[in-house]
Amino acid sequence: MTIPDIKLADGYSIPQIGLGLWQVKESSDFKNAFSAALKEGYRMFDSAQAYGNEQLLGQAIKESKINRSDLFITTKINVSNFGHKKTILSTKRSLQKLNTEYIDLMLLHFPVSVVRKKSWLALEELKKEGLIKSIGVSNYTIRHLKEMKNYASEKPVINQVELHVFLQQPELIDYCRQENIVVEAYSPLAHGYDMDNQIIKKIASKYSKSYAQIMLRFLIQLNCVVIPKSVSPARIKENIDIFDFELTNEEMKELKSIDRSLRTCWNPTLVP
Repeated sequence: MTIPDIKLADGYSIPQIGLGLWQVKESSDFKNAFSAALKEGYRMFDSAQAYGNEQLLGQAIKESKINRSDLFITTKINVSNFGHKKTILSTKRSLQKLNTEYIDLMLLHFPVSVVRKKSWLALEELKKEGLIKSIGVSNYTIRHLKEMKNYASEKPVINQVELHVFLQQPELIDYCRQENIVVEAYSPLAHGYDMDNQIIKKIASKYSKSYAQIMLRFLIQLNCVVIPKSVSPARIKENIDIFDFELTNEEMKELKSIDRSLRTCWNPTLVP
């Protein structure tokens, strides 16, 4: 299966689907999920310092013997590591844990007040050194992104946010599109919330696809990157099997109608 790439503003590309690794801390679960994902065609893996599993990802990559250049590895600066010096030191620790010479994409995990500017400038330095290829942010609102124009030498190429059919954030998507910032959707399945929506069920039945596949396909057609998390080989296979059909304009409109601004994770709109 060929996975589409999305071109980033800095010239690099990111696969449009990857495996989210949040909460995957048990070694055997991690290895099984990673192996299943590789088998099904995943090449992008999304970790974070806060997840406590960078070393498991590094070990899994080593044991797989896959070429590092064939993978796209994302990790994120933990909120406790914000600040210029801490950002640099924690990135170097991440490189050691991941057992790699470079990180494809490093994100600031949350718009931490006061120190987010210092952390961003540190990422710019690390990119110039070649330790990071692409730099971006996570959980940033339009206000936080606009503020970056006051201090950033280069803008983020990605904004990773909670995004699913029940939290569509159209204004944020439109702003990011105007600024050439790719939107990456975490929790694209809304943590299993409301898995009995009749509109989604109807569309899933039409295409002989699962409920989750319709949720993911919706985001794919918004030109977002998606990182569904699973440790089940069957679900990992199902989640990537979304590139052999296309929702109609009418179906996209129907799905847009079920937006209810439902947040299942933290709320960055409250951060000054």
